[in-house]
Amino acid sequence: MANAIRIRANVSLCHLSSNPAKPRLLVFNQYYWPGVEATAHLLTELCEALTDEYEVTVLTGRLRGRETDPAYEHRNGVEVIRMHSTSYDRAPLHRRASNYITYLTRALWRGLRRPRPDVVLCMTDPPIVGNIALLVARRFHVPLVVVSQDVFPEIAVELKRLRNPVLVRVLRLLTGYYLRRADRVVAIGAKMQERLEAKGTDPERIRVISNWVDTTALRPEARNNAWAHERELLDRFVVMHSGNIGHAQDLDTLIQSTTYLRDLEQLAVVLIGFGVRHADYVALTERLEAGKVSFLEYQPRGVLSQSLSSADVHFVGLARGLSGYVVPSRLYGVLAVGRPVIAAAEADSETAQVVRESGAGVVLPPGRPDLLAETIREFVAGEHDLEEMGRRGRAYVEAEADREIAMERYRSLLAELVRR
Repeated sequence: MANAIRIRANVSLCHLSSNPAKPRLLVFNQYYWPGVEATAHLLTELCEALTDEYEVTVLTGRLRGRETDPAYEHRNGVEVIRMHSTSYDRAPLHRRASNYITYLTRALWRGLRRPRPDVVLCMTDPPIVGNIALLVARRFHVPLVVVSQDVFPEIAVELKRLRNPVLVRVLRLLTGYYLRRADRVVAIGAKMQERLEAKGTDPERIRVISNWVDTTALRPEARNNAWAHERELLDRFVVMHSGNIGHAQDLDTLIQSTTYLRDLEQLAVVLIGFGVRHADYVALTERLEAGKVSFLEYQPRGVLSQSLSSADVHFVGLARGLSGYVVPSRLYGVLAVGRPVIAAAEADSETAQVVRESGAGVVLPPGRPDLLAETIREFVAGEHDLEEMGRRGRAYVEAEADREIAMERYRSLLAELVRR
């Protein structure tokens, strides 16, 4: 009888050891699904891809216009907890600061009260969320992973959004503090790695993992599609920007370029998205009487393949001085649908490097509407093989920037820390 009990006990222990509880991953970022921000979409895909290996909990904030979303939700295997943060329009800096402060204070309180995680991960929205994530990671003596989507406050200084030298110094100290102490820092490009090292991040702790695109969800569609037909774009030559309309995208250059192209009757420049400079760009368009420019809201993800494929060529801009401080992830979506790119970006930026390496388009210096106009005129005249450029871009993202490639790299990084 005693032997039988011992045998049953041993069997039970073997069963438990073969089905261990999954490690807990605690994630901080102000934006998550259903946010339209690039960080929201990327983080959602990352967290959902990790649910087979981890119990994933995301501490996120409220979204403007969606204040009634539930505070607790399980979605595709991820526990989503929304802080009761403010969700003001982010254009005025004091309102953006309110959103940041209310989210950070409540996320810290909630993070410290959670069950002990095995790994803490954060993106960089808001920029000092890494300090909150570091406090929680140190409280539980677990590793911290920071996924750097931009380099702050340097990007704000370059854009002249921050001018107060005292505030800049304080923010440099805060961001440098967690970057030097994080167990791993993910840079989304090689140039960004250089920027992070300049801020004091240990090179041994940096991993370069580019952002990605789901090449099964975004696929090339016919130029003649229902979305283009509905918006009367079938008989036009369409230059498109699709994504955030903010300070970094150099859209001044695109709008100004149309003043050199008034004779191209078939040209249409379509700006899709929203951001802090949307109203400024609408006003600029009216002031310049740039009748070829039109604005559309963010499109649902279910029609993105059609909307992106409705362009003959996409404009991907990066304002001067931002190389390595931010990497426009929208480039991968354009390449995924097989459309060529005109990139207005500095030569050493990740954007320019990807376009050159893939052969998917043309690279110009930022802030040159005259050169951009000449290049658009070349595209309209048929001097570039749009189909071949698009094919090369699609092949590039399938080989280098597909979602599954990035997910495997994140799995490897996290498994290394959990084992440790």
